[in-house]
Amino acid sequence: MSRMTSAPPLSGNVNRRLSLMMFLQYAIWGAWLPLFFPFLTEHRGFSGEAAGTLFAIGAIGALVAPFVAGQIADRWFNTEKYLGISHLLGAVLVWQLADVESYTNFVVFGLLYSVLYAPTLSLTNSLAFHHMPDRDRDFGKVRVWGTIGWIVVGIGIGQWLLYNHTPETGDVRGSQVAGMADAFRLSAILGVIMGIYCFTLPKTPPQKGTETFAPWAALGEIKRDWKTNPLFWLFVVTLPVACVHQFYFVHTAGFLSTIETGAGDTINKIFGVGGGGLMTIGQMAEILVLAAMPFIAKRLSRKSLLTTGLAAYVARFGIFALVPEPWAVIPALALHGLCFGCFFFIAFMIVDERTTGDVRASAQSLFSLMVFGVGVILGNWFAGQVAGAADGPSGMDYQTLFGIPAIIAAACFLLVRLFYPRGRAPAGAEPTSSE
Repeated sequence: MSRMTSAPPLSGNVNRRLSLMMFLQYAIWGAWLPLFFPFLTEHRGFSGEAAGTLFAIGAIGALVAPFVAGQIADRWFNTEKYLGISHLLGAVLVWQLADVESYTNFVVFGLLYSVLYAPTLSLTNSLAFHHMPDRDRDFGKVRVWGTIGWIVVGIGIGQWLLYNHTPETGDVRGSQVAGMADAFRLSAILGVIMGIYCFTLPKTPPQKGTETFAPWAALGEIKRDWKTNPLFWLFVVTLPVACVHQFYFVHTAGFLSTIETGAGDTINKIFGVGGGGLMTIGQMAEILVLAAMPFIAKRLSRKSLLTTGLAAYVARFGIFALVPEPWAVIPALALHGLCFGCFFFIAFMIVDERTTGDVRASAQSLFSLMVFGVGVILGNWFAGQVAGAADGPSGMDYQTLFGIPAIIAAACFLLVRLFYPRGRAPAGAEPTSSE
């Protein structure tokens, strides 16, 4: 039976240490991800389909995460030590991507890097949850620093491209996309810092469980009493949401470059160039949403929050497709805060509260498999197919490109409204079979 507990406060020392961990974790990723597609297509000369394949290859690491990283962290090895080793090795690999030219080498280095980096996304969550007395109250104020890290590096790289790779004459765009190689170098430097820092994090040892293979035990908790199990329905809807999520990260920067704002110089001075900086409007909104979560998560049901996030997906893609005007598109970027905060952020909490302590790292890794693994692979393939069909003689048909994910998000909204169980689990509750 679920029970309420009066949790002690999260100590200031642990809060600061976990917050810095999140800042570095997402700064490493945010330094290069928004710029990866234009770097590949405009600088390296790969086709859109080939670039989409590289995005998909980058998700393979998430496929092995539950079976390698989750098992290690749940059964064999301290999580913080695994994180430290992974980030140090990953830094060496991502540095190479700045200078790699052949498609084959991009495949090899990208695959190896994904195997190292992707599992760390779920493991930083499980480590943070392990040291939080109250997930509803504490996770938001720690995880928000990951968003801040993404914003800082996004704007930082944009400013770097503006002031160091934007000539007054000549091929301005060509110089900027060539300069995007520096994003990989920055990511590598941050990876070294993160790798060393991880060894100072609170000790998070593995736990003994009745099932030797932790991912199998975690899968059992997901499919148990599936008709009334919120965890099961969360996993069902997450795959299509993760697929449409890729349309935003892969194609928004290029879409923004087609929007004539009438205030280009002013926007460039604030956000830099390349599109990645302007997209941080979404992360800025995410900060506000996550800051409000300690209050919202205790008052609204998980179902209400999930549907709010899905409604934001529908609205954002709908505006991109139907109202491609700066007065609508730029504010719509802020809907990313609700998309992430009310869907994925809440989903990570649901996974934690609905699984037992001895398999939580594996359960988080299984969820990451859906989001960063299968979802990214299928999403990039699907986004590439849609983009290929929408790219005509007169240019990209953004109404088609963004209209299709809007329809899929609407279907996911209906699925959650119809089948996700009502109610919510209180903070600190033990996993139950229904809500």
